[in-house]
Amino acid sequence: MQQNVQPVVKDLVLIGGGHSHAIALRMFGMKPLPKVRLTLITPASDTPYSGMLPGHIAGLYSYDECHIDLQRLTDFAHAHLYIDRVINLDLDNHKVICANRSAVDFDVLSIDIGSTPATISVPGAAEYTIPAKPVAKLLENWYKLLQNLNEHPQQKLRVAIVGGGAGGVELALSMQTHLQQILTANQQPIQNLEIHLFQRHQEILPHYHSSMQRQIKQILTSRDIKLHLGESVSQIAQLHEELLAVKCESGLVVECQKVFWVTQATAPDWLKTTGLGTDKRGFILVNDFLQSQTHPQVFAAGDIATMVNYPRPKAGVFAVRQGKPLFENLQRTILGKPLKPYKPQQQYLSLIGTGDKRAIATKGAFTLPPHPLIWRWKDWIDRRFMQQFSK
Repeated sequence: MQQNVQPVVKDLVLIGGGHSHAIALRMFGMKPLPKVRLTLITPASDTPYSGMLPGHIAGLYSYDECHIDLQRLTDFAHAHLYIDRVINLDLDNHKVICANRSAVDFDVLSIDIGSTPATISVPGAAEYTIPAKPVAKLLENWYKLLQNLNEHPQQKLRVAIVGGGAGGVELALSMQTHLQQILTANQQPIQNLEIHLFQRHQEILPHYHSSMQRQIKQILTSRDIKLHLGESVSQIAQLHEELLAVKCESGLVVECQKVFWVTQATAPDWLKTTGLGTDKRGFILVNDFLQSQTHPQVFAAGDIATMVNYPRPKAGVFAVRQGKPLFENLQRTILGKPLKPYKPQQQYLSLIGTGDKRAIATKGAFTLPPHPLIWRWKDWIDRRFMQQFSK
């Protein structure tokens, strides 16, 4: 009697719901692979889209408008969704070690978990500051701050942001817009709010062209955001329950109620123990196929990956562009086909919102000052990106 032969199943496991994985999952839904079991492991059932997050903080987008529903996306891709934290990898035995469930087997693995701000080196930063990532924690603290200001609008509020890159600048401008709106609605003077931005370099946005630096500096100054350039934060101290002190190497001390930490990105600690080849900041080193240099069955994309031949800034634009080539190479690996190299663009367009329905456009040495039309262009691009996950 002939027995039914079960189809050979290959396990493709994705860790993290970043932009590259969201795009890859959508493409797997459109072009499913037979005999492949697809699994996504991620700490939450939705994932923020970085392009719209500052707009959400400014009060311009709702939560749903700037988050991708991973449950709906994995259903579309016929994938399993495990809501859990990954804490290690057993690469010899092809297993993903999770915090709350049994190990998950894989034949091919892809990692897109983003990055986290580096806080370890500064005393008090880990205990008293609010890191920009994970975003869910940032938003939880932000909503509490909004609620507190609504309930006590007459109290003076000082907010500090440590980090003068694009993330810190957008956060400062977006937070100021929303907090000032609350003060105005409660008939309180906007001078009751102070925003302090600390930057250890002498220039704001150190990785951008000087034309962009000039524009941003002018905007921050005109909006009375207190700029502390060339100031390295050396300690965060708690003065009492509601008050913190930001202490700098120069001796400068600024007292404030909340400190948001948006410094140079680093990789999560658990990656260091996996045996994967990483750069000095802990990011996974990948070749032109987005494939680990040390473990060919492992791929990585987005902020957590460093392309050896094409180092680029940790920016959402690259994570979005990597989605399609990542999908193609995961598919090719499973099918035993040769992989396709991917070369990221050298220069890229940055559209930075200023929190007030205006945005700046910059590419290389070319910068356009803030304008409502650039915001409308950015808004159209962002909404179009999100629309692909809502259908």
